[in-house]
Amino acid sequence: MLFANRHQAADRLATALAAYKGRHPLILAIPRGAVPMGLRLAQALDGELDVVLVRKLRAPFNPEFAIGSIDESGWSYIADYAESVGGTPAYLAQEKQAQLDTIRKRRAQYTPLRPPIDPAGRTVIVIDDGLATGATMISALHALRAQQPARLVCAVPVAPPDTLEKIRPYADEVVCLSTPMQFQAVGQFYADFPQVEDAEVEAILKQASGH
Repeated sequence: MLFANRHQAADRLATALAAYKGRHPLILAIPRGAVPMGLRLAQALDGELDVVLVRKLRAPFNPEFAIGSIDESGWSYIADYAESVGGTPAYLAQEKQAQLDTIRKRRAQYTPLRPPIDPAGRTVIVIDDGLATGATMISALHALRAQQPARLVCAVPVAPPDTLEKIRPYADEVVCLSTPMQFQAVGQFYADFPQVEDAEVEAILKQASGH
């Protein structure tokens, strides 16, 4: 399945998640790519939009490759292959700190006028534009589970089957539109996949919160 762009992917996810319309779900987007999708989904489902801040831990010498992830509280998920690609304890300690610093900067930047929306007791739908290793989604779901949502849903347009299996224990429901066996990168499943900049994220969150 090829998506024209993130908006089309969000519209298809909204159809798949139509059962949640009218239940005022909290849509939590993983920045930055999923934030425009999150707005569209929140509008379609009459929900509320916020971000969940997690960062992948990058492999040494290959920053696109995730060897784990970290959430806003500092909890980290480390993939079982991390050490085999150079993720030594010393490297990981340094990388965790670097990504935590980025998370804190983004929180100050994205939601300067209010705290994060409380997911406790809510139906929470975590959205990303696709999963490769699934590392950041695992951290996002773990962080949110600790905050006791009534229902925790992972929603993505595309992910490889083995990644989805890793994700399932962390969510009450996983919705994925396409599970191709041949998977190199999320971008290969979109005709148009531009970088989403911080300014766009800030503007969307302001729009969503009515500021």
